[in-house]
Amino acid sequence: MPRIPDLCVVGAGPAGLAVAIMAATRGLRVRVVDAAHKGPVDKACGEGLLPGALACLDAMGVRGLCGRALAGVRFHASGKIAEARFPGGAGLGVRRTELHRAMLERAAELGVEVEWGTPFRGLAGAGLIIGADGSQSRVRAAAGLGEGRVTSRRIGLRQHFGVAPWSSFVEVYWAHGVQAYVTPVADDQVGVAFLSAQKFASVAEALESFPELQDRLAGAPIRSTPRGALTITRRLRRVTTGNVALVGDASGSVDAITGEGMNLCFRQAEVLAEALATGDLAAYERAHARTLRMARVMSSALLLMGHYSYVQSGAMSMLAGVPGVFQSLLRMHVGAGASNEEERVALRALRSQ
Repeated sequence: MPRIPDLCVVGAGPAGLAVAIMAATRGLRVRVVDAAHKGPVDKACGEGLLPGALACLDAMGVRGLCGRALAGVRFHASGKIAEARFPGGAGLGVRRTELHRAMLERAAELGVEVEWGTPFRGLAGAGLIIGADGSQSRVRAAAGLGEGRVTSRRIGLRQHFGVAPWSSFVEVYWAHGVQAYVTPVADDQVGVAFLSAQKFASVAEALESFPELQDRLAGAPIRSTPRGALTITRRLRRVTTGNVALVGDASGSVDAITGEGMNLCFRQAEVLAEALATGDLAAYERAHARTLRMARVMSSALLLMGHYSYVQSGAMSMLAGVPGVFQSLLRMHVGAGASNEEERVALRALRSQ
């Protein structure tokens, strides 16, 4: 008779697969269910992986991703340009489908069962359940963990263009109330993602807010279907209860403006897998808030830059005029260990805006 899985993960996206892979490497038997017909699944995503996310993937045994190396982040706003390089190594621009494919293959290597076309049926009769089913989590609702406090709700729109990247940076263009992210994902392709409170009828309409970017992409062949998604800032009081734990966007989220979605869910998956292996979900509850702390600070500051032109102008003057501040902020953002003095100076400058 086959052994009953130690845990059931609801959601076969990157967050759920990360938990499944890390739990399996710790000797747990894992079953993953997802309502989607089959993977890999494409979703609206900025597709830039920070160095920390790459380190987590390497630790999982997910290697050989096909993408484009990323040197850092560059802002275009208020007539100024500011940039900072990733400390300790490059990031990677990679198509969401390529990342999902590689993670599914690694899960299969470890004997993780993924059951497609299998929606969540409820908690009755189940053992340990991990809710990795996104911002509108059915597991969270069934477990009574509530909707939490939502402080921002915006819309993302993404499409790919067949053009050689003109930069090794993730470029962020700012207009009033909307941002455009350009991520190199191959030698002949970039992904362009827009974040805004308003819904654009098309990518062409969204590009009208960014004449410089519009000119760069003029005539470039389109390489993907436009995809949209909500990006929500949500804070939950608890992420565990009884035999249920939440991870990824199901467990609370920050606006996608930080570009740290994958990094966050991989870090959460790591501490959750360790808690599962030791039978101490309370440890995950305590650690979870720490995974989101810096991302919440950055998200709040960047949203203010997007909402208020005077904040944006002042922040860009600081970031462009004192490059060390941007570099320190990026070090803090990616968890690369800025010194205490660097943190104090950078946060004081950020809050002054």
